[in-house]
Amino acid sequence: QVQLVESGGGVVRPGDSLRLSCTASGRTFGGYAMAWFRQTPEKEREFVAGISWSGARTNYAESVKGRFAISRDNAKNTLYLQMNSLKAEDTALYYCAANYVGLTAFSRDYPSWGQGTQVTVSS
Repeated sequence: QVQLVESGGGVVRPGDSLRLSCTASGRTFGGYAMAWFRQTPEKEREFVAGISWSGARTNYAESVKGRFAISRDNAKNTLYLQMNSLKAEDTALYYCAANYVGLTAFSRDYPSWGQGTQVTVSS
């Protein structure tokens, strides 16, 4: 009953920035952790960044640490991923996910998913 919709993807050049958004709709009751995952045809779905309900805890994949920043605005039921210094290897379909268990880096722990937004970094 909670739906997640990603937006903000697109085609950019290496070094550019992009901001992804994920908005939750339907019956949201709060207390859920959220995360971003990404997937390519070549690799399994991988954890990118996660954030606790309050925003007090965040976690990042080593490959994006220092370049990406996750945040959320619970009043707007929206999750964000600010992506800076984008690289070709960041190209992927980015998914937003949520759970009521807590922040983890495993896709199996997230029962709610968006449909994904494509990010392509190419010169």
